[in-house]
Amino acid sequence: MMMEEEELEFAEDLEAILHLTPEVQLAIEQVFPSQDPLDRADFNAVEYINTLFPTEQSLANIDDVVNKIRLKIRRLDDNIRTVVRGQTNVGQDGRQALAEAQVAIGQLFGKIKDIKDKAEKSEQMVKEITRDIKQLDHAKRHLTTSITTLNHLHMLAGGVDSLEAMTRRRQYGEVANLLQGVVNVLEHFHKYMGIPQIRQLSERVKAAQSELGTQILADFEEAFPAQGSKRAGGPSNVLRDACLVANVLDPRIKQEIIKKFIRQHLSEYMVLFQENQDVAWLDKIDRRYAWIKRQLVDYEEKYGRMFPEEWCMTERIAVEFCHITRTELAKVMRTRAKEIEVKLLLFAIQRTTNFEGLLAKRFYGCTLTDGPGVKKPEPPLESTNPFLEDEVGDDGSEMEDLDRPKKHKAPDNPFHGIISKCFEPHLYVYIESQDKTSSNSGGLTIKSLLQEKEGSEAAKFNVEELCLICSILSTAEYCLATTQQLEEKLKEKVDKTLVERINLTGEMDTFSNVISNSIQLLVQDLDAACDPALTAMSKMPWQSVEHVGDQSPYVTSVIMHIKQNVPIIRENLASTRKYFTQFCIKFTNSFIPKFINHLFRCKPISMVGAEQLLLDTHSLKTVLLDLPSIGSQVVRKAPASYTKIVVKGMTRAEMILKVVMAPHEPSVVFVDNYIKLLADGNPETFQKTLDMKGLKRSEQSSMLELFRQRLPTPPSGADGGPSLSFSTPTPEQENSRIRKLEKLIKKRL
Repeated sequence: MMMEEEELEFAEDLEAILHLTPEVQLAIEQVFPSQDPLDRADFNAVEYINTLFPTEQSLANIDDVVNKIRLKIRRLDDNIRTVVRGQTNVGQDGRQALAEAQVAIGQLFGKIKDIKDKAEKSEQMVKEITRDIKQLDHAKRHLTTSITTLNHLHMLAGGVDSLEAMTRRRQYGEVANLLQGVVNVLEHFHKYMGIPQIRQLSERVKAAQSELGTQILADFEEAFPAQGSKRAGGPSNVLRDACLVANVLDPRIKQEIIKKFIRQHLSEYMVLFQENQDVAWLDKIDRRYAWIKRQLVDYEEKYGRMFPEEWCMTERIAVEFCHITRTELAKVMRTRAKEIEVKLLLFAIQRTTNFEGLLAKRFYGCTLTDGPGVKKPEPPLESTNPFLEDEVGDDGSEMEDLDRPKKHKAPDNPFHGIISKCFEPHLYVYIESQDKTSSNSGGLTIKSLLQEKEGSEAAKFNVEELCLICSILSTAEYCLATTQQLEEKLKEKVDKTLVERINLTGEMDTFSNVISNSIQLLVQDLDAACDPALTAMSKMPWQSVEHVGDQSPYVTSVIMHIKQNVPIIRENLASTRKYFTQFCIKFTNSFIPKFINHLFRCKPISMVGAEQLLLDTHSLKTVLLDLPSIGSQVVRKAPASYTKIVVKGMTRAEMILKVVMAPHEPSVVFVDNYIKLLADGNPETFQKTLDMKGLKRSEQSSMLELFRQRLPTPPSGADGGPSLSFSTPTPEQENSRIRKLEKLIKKRL
């Protein structure tokens, strides 16, 4: 019993001591997994006992269970004692192993230090061994450089001596190769120019080059003097080799040789075709080109091998000839400008452009700009040479080849314009000739015809004349569009430098003027036809009208004239619909103000007369709104701009008549009604309305005073007085403005 009590106390103490955290318990379960309830962290002794003894009958086996548990406890104690005893030696073993490791580390450190010391000794030994080898390498490199420099110096010294000797003996063939080598060798001594001997050699080379240049120029001057004929013996090998030397010398030497040779070669041309010579004129321009072709062929035969191919001497001669010819032709044409005829000018231009095409077949144009870069060599002289194919006849005129069109187009020809540019200032001769023979003269006749018709206000056009005017208008519209397109195309095709000089605005203004005059004539014709009817309207006794009937005879007359003219004009202007619309707008702008002016002349007017006039006005308004499609089987809606003009103008006429129909008493109501309906602050218009009502002057005075008082105060007009609206211009004012505009256009043309 005592032992059991001690065990229970020990178990309680052990349970209190062995209370582990959840993290430690989880680690134990992962290392030592167990299904035994006793190993669970949440072990409950009561539940465990209940599982062992679920019933009272099971208590009979309690002794067996207790014995098993005790046996298990003893086994656990044995295992614990074994583990504890085993751990007593671990600390001692660990300390021993640590001591052994420290000893091993010390030994390893000693070995590493020995190796490092040996490596440093080896490095020092290698440096001592290679020190001599490096010195030998530097010595070898310097020796090689010295030997090479000495060889170059020997070559340079020998080359300078040979160069000076060959120069004196004019051995240009050997000098050409030697000089290039000496120059190349001398480039290696640029950094040694501080050495007197090297500087002296360099100066001797420069002196030799200068002497060669002077000597070669003198040789060419002797062979091809500036004055006199060329040598009959032809070029020498000495001059051919001298050209090779010039390639190595200063480029100015080469340029001077080329300049002198070309000048001497073309000296005969300058004499033969002087300005005072008969062959210098345009009718014999073929002889210029025949002469240069002979010279070029002669040059190829005699001197073609003397100059290097990359000098392009044949092309240079041709180009210089072109420059001289352009200058001389320009000079002679300025002097004899009055003698230039169209056929002569066209002949000269044709032959010149053909010659420029011939140059394009033979040359590349590489000498036109002497910029940097490698030039293409000239084509070899073969049977296809155009200068050999185009022979010159006995009379000095060219064969048919120059008359045949060339395959080269102007944009692809580098020589295009090199001579023919001199004809541009004289192209006006051709243009004036074309102007004299074109339909422009017909246009002037048509213009004078229109002005003649325009000046005759009493003239009434018949159907043929109406059709003619419409045809003129349509033609002018087509010419206007074509001229504009022509200007655009010309600007696309010509050189960019000439774009700004192409301006057909004057021609387009002329056609626009013809269109404007034609429309104005059509308007005036119809407008004049309606004048008698409007005059008859103003002379009718409107005060004595007793009843309102159908539309008045003058309205019928106006409608008749409209139906006669408008369908004809519309049919003939079907291709230019926009100008027919302009005709309708201009006629309306002219007719409505004239109708209102005649309306003011109808005085005095009775109430019934005003009603009749209002009916007539409405009839005219309906006809005018339908005017664009009157007499047409296809009814089209009138343009909004036209309808707006008609509605605005005829509504004003209706408002005037409505004011006339209104009683003039009380005066304030009448005046306010007038201002509201017409929105016109002009006292003259108000007085005309009073005249239409038949009021006496005394009554009008009080009315005018009241009118001035009742006017609102809008912004002042140009004259300082009130201005409620802009009055519509009268036909006379409109015609006056049109005539002023036409005068300005005629003056500009």
